[in-house]
Amino acid sequence: MESRVNLLGHSVHQMLVVFPLGLLATSVIFDLLFLANREPEMAIAAYWTQAAGLIGGLVAAPFGLLDWTKIPIGTRAKRVGAVHGIGNGVVIVLFLCSWLLRNDPSHVPPALALLLSFSGAALAFITGWLGGELVARHGMGVHNNAGLDAPSSLHDPHHGTHVRHQP
Repeated sequence: MESRVNLLGHSVHQMLVVFPLGLLATSVIFDLLFLANREPEMAIAAYWTQAAGLIGGLVAAPFGLLDWTKIPIGTRAKRVGAVHGIGNGVVIVLFLCSWLLRNDPSHVPPALALLLSFSGAALAFITGWLGGELVARHGMGVHNNAGLDAPSSLHDPHHGTHVRHQP
């Protein structure tokens, strides 16, 4: 199924989503580096990469929502897309709360801020997998003949072993 919003033949949502995922994951890496060495530069880097990741998530989300509205009701893809979108909304809220708790980026982040960012990253891993499921299994944003009711790749014993030939 083609994406509702395309740029030069490619889904805008799929192009934009790499930024929040990468930036928010990088903020967690900076948090871990801060915990390992207590260098304030790592806390500052985590703060600003979270801010950029939050902005990226807010930019990418409307395009994902527009694509989701195009998926036929009653399909597995519609259900997976709903969980993916709602889950990503929770990811944004977790990281936003983490960011807001960091009053001064050069100070030690509160334990709750770290817990929220780590929880957000764990959930983003799951919602990212669901996004991959939408693209790789259901062909969302790929072509009009997507398999909207394709089974989960977790239940397909031949996952990755077949090649689709173009006529």
